[in-house]
Amino acid sequence: MSRTCPICSKPTEEAYRPFCSKRCADVDLQRWFTGGYAIPVVEDDDEDGGLPQEIRED
Repeated sequence: MSRTCPICSKPTEEAYRPFCSKRCADVDLQRWFTGGYAIPVVEDDDEDGGLPQEIRED
């Protein structure tokens, strides 16, 4: 089964997997550097780091 490059949809090359070329690998890296990709984060309003009430030092 042939996989396709996530950037340009061409068949992947073993040397650059999961991409087809160094160019597509660099495009992907640039997207990470510039914030094009982001891992979603759920903000926690719990300011004590999430410790249960019985463990907290008040």
